[in-house]
Amino acid sequence: MEKDNFYMNLALKEAKKGRYQTWKNPMVGAVIVKNNHILATGYHHHYGQNHAERDAISKLTPEQLFNSTLYVTLEPCNHYGKQPPCSDLIIKSRIKRVVIAQVDPHKLVTGKGIAKLKNAGIQVTTGVLADEASELNKFYSYFYQHDFPWVAVKEATSLDNKVAIHGQRTPITNQAVYQQVHSERADYQAVMIGSTTAIIDNPILGTNIKSDYPPIRIIIDRRGRLLNHLHLNLLSDTNSTWIFTQNEQMAENCFNNPKIEVIHLETEKIQEVFNYLSKKGIQSVYVEGGPTLEKAIMNEIFVNEVIKYTAPIFLGDEGVTGLVPNETVHLTNIKRTILGDNERIAGELKHV
Repeated sequence: MEKDNFYMNLALKEAKKGRYQTWKNPMVGAVIVKNNHILATGYHHHYGQNHAERDAISKLTPEQLFNSTLYVTLEPCNHYGKQPPCSDLIIKSRIKRVVIAQVDPHKLVTGKGIAKLKNAGIQVTTGVLADEASELNKFYSYFYQHDFPWVAVKEATSLDNKVAIHGQRTPITNQAVYQQVHSERADYQAVMIGSTTAIIDNPILGTNIKSDYPPIRIIIDRRGRLLNHLHLNLLSDTNSTWIFTQNEQMAENCFNNPKIEVIHLETEKIQEVFNYLSKKGIQSVYVEGGPTLEKAIMNEIFVNEVIKYTAPIFLGDEGVTGLVPNETVHLTNIKRTILGDNERIAGELKHV
């Protein structure tokens, strides 16, 4: 078991190399061992490209693969997607033993890859560093377990819980927080704001991480206020923006930008927005404001995580009050980080 943990740790390190590039696919790493020697490593480099197992196997000869052990952080697939089944390749390679960290929560895969390997006479061990592997792909795992995206609500406030001065773009936190938030966005598939934030702050909602899959920018604009603000960065650049609205004119998508998608809402419920995102396979959403939108989300759907940045400043009576949910919210797994003279506090909510 000690050796299994050692090699699986190496596989987890390999998996992390694919961060920011696997998009809707999980990060996966693989290590091939024979006679206590590491013969090859591999990982899923990029969405649509070779899976980790195929990446590692491709580096070895049939003789090297014969009677070897494959360590992989996620159950090998057994279906045709953008790549053929890894389970078939493993069997063809005459690998003797496969050690798996996490059983894939995706319904197309769950247990099927393991069953096929066992039926072919391959020794299969599961659950080695399973918690670490699940945490590595936390959003992917959660999405396929609950058919709903992981939702994080982020807010930056003064000491008196104010997010801005009324009607003004108000920088509150320091440069270290600015850099942290830009990096944080890259781990999510979508970043969400309300129309007031879009109009007053005119953000780009970009990330300082190089990725072929920057987060989709989502604006909730029920009334269609953006029609009077066509100069906004989110409406004129080349990254994808989805606008959710009940405005019939906006629903006709008059923005003359192929990167803008307008989704017409039938109800006032924020649940409708997240149901749409679920159907589109969006596994994670980073909600950045403002407080009206964040309160609606906290009150209507299950939020997984709250991230709060606090700066040593008071905005006083001119300030807009930050997020205040209707009910008491308890956070667990609290993580505190000091960023210069600012503080980050993040914690998770749990399903009852």
